[in-house]
Amino acid sequence: MTNSKKPRRKYNSTRRQAQARETRRQIIEAAGKLFNANGYNGTTIEAIAGEAGVAPETVFAVFGNKRTILARVVDVSVGGDDQPVPLMQRAGPKAVLRESDPIQQLHLFAQDISGILERVAPVFATMRMAAKTEPEIAELLTSLLQERLHNLTRFVQQLSSHTSLRDGMDVTQGAETVWTITSPEVYSLLTVDRGWSREQYAGWLGDALIRLLLP
Repeated sequence: MTNSKKPRRKYNSTRRQAQARETRRQIIEAAGKLFNANGYNGTTIEAIAGEAGVAPETVFAVFGNKRTILARVVDVSVGGDDQPVPLMQRAGPKAVLRESDPIQQLHLFAQDISGILERVAPVFATMRMAAKTEPEIAELLTSLLQERLHNLTRFVQQLSSHTSLRDGMDVTQGAETVWTITSPEVYSLLTVDRGWSREQYAGWLGDALIRLLLP
């Protein structure tokens, strides 16, 4: 007697994965909007869920807590999308590190990081405020600042492999100089308080870094 049962088809999870990713994207987008408008403490999980069009239970199931959501908002702001690709492996930073002409490298760096700062500056302001009363956010902010310095140290090391830095400046001092002048706070001072465009900031930044770093 033959077995007439058809072989069971393998479960295709592609559609479910796409739906889950879209739900995460909606939550992150909603959270970023509300954090910028109301601050970290003024934004609730329920508000994020309402803005994203999902149930609060869904937000908790996906992210667990508000700190994790904020950290993911930062990641997406830095990278420009929700792909799990580290910043230094993305096209912009890789192009900067490949450039061998020091002046062109600094201008290219200025253009690339200006786009990042345009996305990141608002959420960093949210974190600065929240860090005053939320120890876990203060810890997250410290970690992100250290990561920025690490990445910028790598950039200055690459720059110094093509040219000498200005007299009396080593890689550590150069990295701290870049870390300061490309801070979200400085970007906001010039683009928000002084009304500069991102293009104006990028042009100023490139010229300033040439004067500050090169002989």
